[in-house]
Amino acid sequence: MSRIKNAGWLLPGLAVVGLGVLAAWHLVTAQPPTVLPAVPLTTAQPPANDFATVMAKMKAAKPDIAKKHNDLLAARYDLADRADAGTKMTRGKPVQQGPRTKLPAGTTWAALGGMTPDQIREKGAFPAGFLPLPHPNHPEGGMLFPKFHIEEVKKQEGRDLTRFDLDFDLPDHMLPEFPPPMFLTTRLDLGDVSKGRLVTIDNFNELFKDILNPKQLEGLRLLVTPFPQQQFNATEDRRSEKPHRGVVCFDCHVNGHTNAATHLVGDIRPQDFRHRIDTPSLRGVNIQRLFGSQRALKSVEDFTEFEQRAAYFDGDPITATKKGVNILERGSQVHFMGEFQALLDFPPAPKLDIFGKLDQAKANDSEKRGEAIFHGKAKCATCHPAPYYTDNTLHNLRTERFFKPITVNGRTANTDGPIKTFPLRGIKDSPPYLHDGRLLTLEDVVEFFNLVLETKLNEEEKKDLVAFLKCL
Repeated sequence: MSRIKNAGWLLPGLAVVGLGVLAAWHLVTAQPPTVLPAVPLTTAQPPANDFATVMAKMKAAKPDIAKKHNDLLAARYDLADRADAGTKMTRGKPVQQGPRTKLPAGTTWAALGGMTPDQIREKGAFPAGFLPLPHPNHPEGGMLFPKFHIEEVKKQEGRDLTRFDLDFDLPDHMLPEFPPPMFLTTRLDLGDVSKGRLVTIDNFNELFKDILNPKQLEGLRLLVTPFPQQQFNATEDRRSEKPHRGVVCFDCHVNGHTNAATHLVGDIRPQDFRHRIDTPSLRGVNIQRLFGSQRALKSVEDFTEFEQRAAYFDGDPITATKKGVNILERGSQVHFMGEFQALLDFPPAPKLDIFGKLDQAKANDSEKRGEAIFHGKAKCATCHPAPYYTDNTLHNLRTERFFKPITVNGRTANTDGPIKTFPLRGIKDSPPYLHDGRLLTLEDVVEFFNLVLETKLNEEEKKDLVAFLKCL
């Protein structure tokens, strides 16, 4: 208390100091402003990482990056166009035949099938094409679209999905037909409601205004509306030459199906462990209970919101904000989009009965034998039961039993982890296969699972199994 009382002498002094400060401030502000000399604009230098410089460097590096990746594909696969004359996709595109995965020198499929996982691992005999498939430039990643899709979108909308740094890698004959047909659970009588056209913002209303209710039509509009994305946006770290409106959900899930567009998963780090994505079909989402190849999202609405808010931007919400993420309203917009997606149906399967089994009067002997193998020796039905050929869960195939960890072109192959059981209905329309597209044909699928599940199928059993899969 005495200290406080004795401090009274400070108050007059503070007042004097305060008046002095005010006077000094008045004198300073009363002076005329200092005029700095103008700096000529011509002396300003662009930053070392400006857009034009980055684009020029990436364009210059593009040929070498493409060659490195194409050499990997050529070493792993036979990419020749050899179609099965007797099997076509729903709109008539020929289905490629034969296993395309190249075997190690001196090895046969039969010999591999007789080896244990430990023997295959120690001998380094696991086919390289069965290892995880890298992105065309794995350290860079990002959305990448087939040329035929880029050209049609440019023609209809003037929106250019070309990347100046990368091109899509797999040849057209290994991909789904384009544009794929679209079937609706509510109007099966109409057949292909897309009428052989790529559904876009330019034609969706014309095609669907009389067959959808207003909510469903609005959901479809949002699915074909461009939104900013990591590589396609208006910022200077984009991968399109010009500022971009963005991508649409149906740029990958074309007509509610797929064009095999690729990307990297957004929820794994570091970069070399991220999985390449082979875009899955949205056909039959109404019967599915999990969404995303490994994310196990619990509804198509969760999937829709996650993709647009997070996967579009590699799981980086800060970058998403910078690039202009469009936050969809969950109670209406996401709901409308989910409601439309739930209408997407599988293509017709004339040889299946109402239980999803072969109609014995329509199937040939090979297909019947293949069905018995599918439900028996091959163990396929353990995870893919009829009628839709999915158990709506995840399974870990533990492929790491067959190979030693290795990094190839920036992608570290060690484990795949749990993978969603995708429906097999309409499977012949959806090449390439597995979650990252590493399996190019149905024959590759059969050879892969024959090894991984250790089912020891003989050559005739494999052929019959493929014949059955083509009926689904």
